[in-house]
Amino acid sequence: MTSFEHLANPYAASLENLALTIGEYRLHAVPTGLFGLDGGAMFGTVPKVLWEKSNPPDAQNRIAMEARALLLQSATIVTGRSGGLSGANGRKRVILIDTGIGADFNEKYGEKLGPKFAEMYALDGGSTSLKKSLETLGLTTADVTDVILTHLHFDHCGAATSWRTNTQSDDKSKKLLPTFENAQYYVQRRNLETARNPNRRERASYFSANFEPLVEAGVLQLLDGAILDLLPGISVDVSDGHTTGQQFVKISHGATVLYYCGDVIPTSSHVRLAWVMGYDLRPLDLIDEKMRLLEQASRESAYLFFEHDPYLDVTQVITDRGDFAIKGRYRLV
Repeated sequence: MTSFEHLANPYAASLENLALTIGEYRLHAVPTGLFGLDGGAMFGTVPKVLWEKSNPPDAQNRIAMEARALLLQSATIVTGRSGGLSGANGRKRVILIDTGIGADFNEKYGEKLGPKFAEMYALDGGSTSLKKSLETLGLTTADVTDVILTHLHFDHCGAATSWRTNTQSDDKSKKLLPTFENAQYYVQRRNLETARNPNRRERASYFSANFEPLVEAGVLQLLDGAILDLLPGISVDVSDGHTTGQQFVKISHGATVLYYCGDVIPTSSHVRLAWVMGYDLRPLDLIDEKMRLLEQASRESAYLFFEHDPYLDVTQVITDRGDFAIKGRYRLV
């Protein structure tokens, strides 16, 4: 098993710290742990001689990937139902966008698949996890009021459920339950339908253990298309190029805008239009969707938050000879 824990950061000298507040929210990057995916699959038809310069592979051709969630912490107390669809009444809103892979693979995926899963994706239970990152921010799972899931692939929602003691049961048995016990979850209806009936290519990416407990608990809010102000200052739009019904998230207030890109643009290397993943179901559609997002981000001088980039949290982009290029590399602090 390969660990990427001590990966050298090629941008270390140019990374800038960025304290970012948008409207009522203070933004925090929430790393949940590194894993590995095949470099060829991550960059599709892009030759290895190009992508390996910024994404060095291991002996099995896997490149390092982060599963980075984004946390929005509000100082405003939610009153009534005025703040959106969640039941955060009487609390300060704490919003998490995606959750990472999780850790309880044997319990979720079985004794046969669990260990293979960890080995295949170079998961070694390193020093970083979702709960540890929340603790660093002085938070627990009970503090999270809302969880927006871009889509239900395991690397985006694996930690949405976990094996916990069922306090509603007389025997206090453990079962799969929502990890964030006080939160409302949000996902696109079409993506849940896709997750329940995956095509052959995506069958290995959707696991019912990661989302059916949310449905059973009645905490999964199904969305139908783009929604303006799903929560105060937070909107979602839909992309179908990577998988059906993925949603990406826009946080905005005045002139300050940030997009949580999900798998529309998984890393800063993928800002180039033709650099799309072999995992994308509809790569030409994805290029069009990405171009529209990047054009808008360029016009707005918006920040882009990358879920899977192991080296940085946020960049801005500029147009560059019919394509797009990075402008500034930042670490949220």
